[in-house]
Amino acid sequence: LAFGSSPSHFIGTFEHAFLMGVDNRTISMGVTTVPSDVYAIFQCMFAAVTPALAIGSAAERGRIIPMIIFIFVWTTLVYDVIACWTWNPDGWAARLGVLDYAGGTPVHIASGSAALAYAIVLGKRNGHGTDEFKPHNVANVVLGTALLWFGWFGFNGGSALAANGRAAMACVVTNLSASVGGLTWCLLDFRLEKKLSALGFCSGAVAGLVSITPGSGYVDYPAAVAFGFLGGLACNMAVRLKHIFNYDDALDVFAVHAVGGFVGNLLTGIFASQSIIKMIDPTQTGGGWINRNWIQIAYQLTDSVAGMAYSFLMTFAILWIMDKIPGLSIRSDPESEARGLDESELGELAYYHVDRLVCHTKRTSGHDYADSVKQATIM
Repeated sequence: LAFGSSPSHFIGTFEHAFLMGVDNRTISMGVTTVPSDVYAIFQCMFAAVTPALAIGSAAERGRIIPMIIFIFVWTTLVYDVIACWTWNPDGWAARLGVLDYAGGTPVHIASGSAALAYAIVLGKRNGHGTDEFKPHNVANVVLGTALLWFGWFGFNGGSALAANGRAAMACVVTNLSASVGGLTWCLLDFRLEKKLSALGFCSGAVAGLVSITPGSGYVDYPAAVAFGFLGGLACNMAVRLKHIFNYDDALDVFAVHAVGGFVGNLLTGIFASQSIIKMIDPTQTGGGWINRNWIQIAYQLTDSVAGMAYSFLMTFAILWIMDKIPGLSIRSDPESEARGLDESELGELAYYHVDRLVCHTKRTSGHDYADSVKQATIM
């Protein structure tokens, strides 16, 4: 659906359904040739990552089985469509001249907008607005950010579809934007709290990674600093939207991915370099504002708004319909939410020793708390 011939310029056909015609024969992608099965599995990575981002806003209250069904339906009706617009040569955005190297609209704007719709349809967590929800393990946040940062080199650098200078350039601007984004967010938080937060750096690094994604194969090194700084700044400000409009996006997916992708798309329209674009296809012209191609930012804006609107409205409709179907209600019941979905939905505890400590403390409530902790530790 994403890469089959698209006479409608909106969605592809089933010519490659069940991997028909996908084998080790090479296909031409710009100036490179890759086996079609390699390209297919590379694109499957994008299709798998995107809904994983979208469901982040449902953390701690979204039922697992309906979520799995949602992932399949959403990937088919939303991701495949927007990917076709952007990366299929017959897609309307590609034909218009939109520049999106590695997924500003299909991955980040689409997932961030879907996360907002998910948060609204699902409702807020019990205790939202009164209880303080903080990351339960900062070490895991840092580890996850490191894994993301490393994986993004495959995300952006791999989009060159070759081990060449353009791939190296994409990796360098990706790393630079992430670094600047992390420092920007960290310093913005320091201005308010006078603390150098590891969590703030990680949030900013992801914002920098997101913002550089659409332009990573089109911009040079100095531009990456602007992507990281403006992406980190915009996403940091956007986090406040959930407090203003009172929705519960547990992982700030809309603020970081939708807003970061939107900013990245617009900055690509400004900083895209004609000389780098010709590395993909010598017949192409254009570039961004730095090459006096003033219309490019209008193309980028059109694609961004269309992707955001389509993803939000379709996601809202999918979830609303699912929630009306018996057995597919998307929200967990209050008791399951209070116990934690790892136990109630999966039957496993991420922190069994902590749960055991709490239970033991309750049983020995007549003892001093410190003694209870000591006994539980010995056990």
